[in-house]
Amino acid sequence: MKLTDTQRRDLIDPLLATGWAMVDGRDAIYKTYIFRNFIDAFGFMTQTAIWAEKLDHHPEWSNVYKTVNVTLITHTVDGLSVLDAKLGAKMDALAKE
Repeated sequence: MKLTDTQRRDLIDPLLATGWAMVDGRDAIYKTYIFRNFIDAFGFMTQTAIWAEKLDHHPEWSNVYKTVNVTLITHTVDGLSVLDAKLGAKMDALAKE
């Protein structure tokens, strides 16, 4: 189910405060993570992949050397859902480890 206005305020606004941004022309959020090196970036992606499987929710992402670009959207609702908020918060926590 797509987020309500109240859910957006409660779940997405905190992510926007940590560097996520709305994607132009889509009801989706985007963030770029920059790590020390390729190993750290790949480790982050591996940890995120495990959580994405647990949530059955997978990011749109790409990796070039130490940079990981991520877009979160729930394709089945063509917009943001609780799953995007959960995965975004988890990715932020993993990036800090």
